[in-house]
Amino acid sequence: MNSKRTILNEAQIELLDLVSIINSKEELEGLRKVIMDYLASQLKGEIDRLWDNGTLNDQKVESFRTLHERTPYNKAAIPC
Repeated sequence: MNSKRTILNEAQIELLDLVSIINSKEELEGLRKVIMDYLASQLKGEIDRLWDNGTLNDQKVESFRTLHERTPYNKAAIPC
């Protein structure tokens, strides 16, 4: 049997410790909300940073309306 070891980083270990004290769906939802609020705050900060340094602007945001980045597929290569 080929077993792989997963090494957890400090944040993962901390989250596992926090999760170990959760006893209900309500507590889990509360933790999930706190984590999502934190990540949303981090994302907003990054967007603000990009806006402030000029990487992101109204013209760039408007260009997203027509952005098309899907992978082109070769229909002949797709098995039916």
